[in-house]
Amino acid sequence: MDRRPDFAINERSAREMLLLRAYETTDDPAWTAADREWATRVARASLGDDDRPGRLLAERTRHAMQRLAPREAGVRAALDTRVSLRPWAALAVLLGLVVGAVVDHIGPAQRINLLAPPIWVLVVWNLLVIVLILLRPLLPARPPGRVRRWLAAAWQPPTGRKGRAGREGALQRFRADWLRAAAPLNGARAAFVLHLGAAALALGLLGGLYLRGLVLDYRAGWESTFLGADSVHALLAPALAPASLLTGIPVPSASELAAMQVGPGKPAQAPAAPWLHLYAATLGLFVIGPRLVLAALARAQVWRLQRRLPLPLQDPWFQQWLRPAGGLAGSVWLLPHAVPVPAATALALQAALDGLTQGRARLQAAPPVPYGDEDQPAATTPPPDAAAVLLLVDMASTPEAEVHGRLLDRLAAAAPGAHRLLLVDEAAFRQRLAATGGRLDERRQAWQELADAHGTPLLAVDLGTSADELRAALGQSLA
Repeated sequence: MDRRPDFAINERSAREMLLLRAYETTDDPAWTAADREWATRVARASLGDDDRPGRLLAERTRHAMQRLAPREAGVRAALDTRVSLRPWAALAVLLGLVVGAVVDHIGPAQRINLLAPPIWVLVVWNLLVIVLILLRPLLPARPPGRVRRWLAAAWQPPTGRKGRAGREGALQRFRADWLRAAAPLNGARAAFVLHLGAAALALGLLGGLYLRGLVLDYRAGWESTFLGADSVHALLAPALAPASLLTGIPVPSASELAAMQVGPGKPAQAPAAPWLHLYAATLGLFVIGPRLVLAALARAQVWRLQRRLPLPLQDPWFQQWLRPAGGLAGSVWLLPHAVPVPAATALALQAALDGLTQGRARLQAAPPVPYGDEDQPAATTPPPDAAAVLLLVDMASTPEAEVHGRLLDRLAAAAPGAHRLLLVDEAAFRQRLAATGGRLDERRQAWQELADAHGTPLLAVDLGTSADELRAALGQSLA
């Protein structure tokens, strides 16, 4: 389920969330299980009664960055990155104006060749670009090419550190995630700069033409080996029709164009000013205007994505903080039988509970119940606020109705309103009998029969498994 948060994920918040996800999904030693638990606890305390899942995700991420950034130079560099379009836009405009102004003369010997000025190259090129932009939604999606990847990467924050030897570093994972997530935003930024540059190039070309026209006497004419006056009129009349309507300057007829043909001993004689105005209006209609409109649309898209950047919210890491907390909240009492709870097991279970309840459930590990004391109230009475009671046993133990069954009955009587779960740790049993899978199934079935006989759900799982698998298994058992 792609659950949308009830808050806007702006660019900085998105970067922080992807950074935290990278550290929590790569088991980076810079961000430990204790750090995760701390971030959840502090976020929950700061929110108070505000139980909106999106708010918890944002608050937990904010506190996590406050602890993580001082430790990791790459995190500080990523968070301190500020992307500004102004210098890029200014550079594009400046380059466009300069290149347009210094482009070669529109014709030799101060003559405008009506069929071959660089203006037509600009017009045709920009019309092709606009057509491709309009058709892009109808074309099949393709992976970004080299230019788009380079433009997107140009706005990426530095990671500040290479991947660790032997495994992927969290910062390298973040860089890959951010390249994907920020691709629409960086694509809009690149489009804005390129559209401005194209408009500036046309403006520079027009400026150069008019400046030269102030100090030079340009004349207009045309020449062609294959085309006659009628063919030239058939080409220029429709191409310049919009500019003619805008300026009121008519396109000469075929007979008038015949008189403007240039040949040996016949230099161009027609005034160039009307043609310059027609070409200027053509550039304005088909290049400058559309490019400025596209630049404005790209800038609006940048503004929108900076304030609400889409993230892969269907990802399990996001889902654990965006799904409703459900009814399990408060203390989860973990009662081990015969042996104490290993610290790694307690941390793994707490992390799984955090993912299920967004920090609402707190694991409370009790001292182990000694063998033979299964019906002693002092050792088997959960706290009054216990929302769930988990009895932890080792699969290597033989299930006994007089021992484990009696303990399950005692817990049912002591906490009738709490969730109950018989949690069987398969880790040690799997290691000893890795080559005999049948024994594992037999022992699991024996524990299942005991749990069913005493009305208690069973969860047989390797507590050393991945956090996502443990969270999913625990969530199904406590649902």
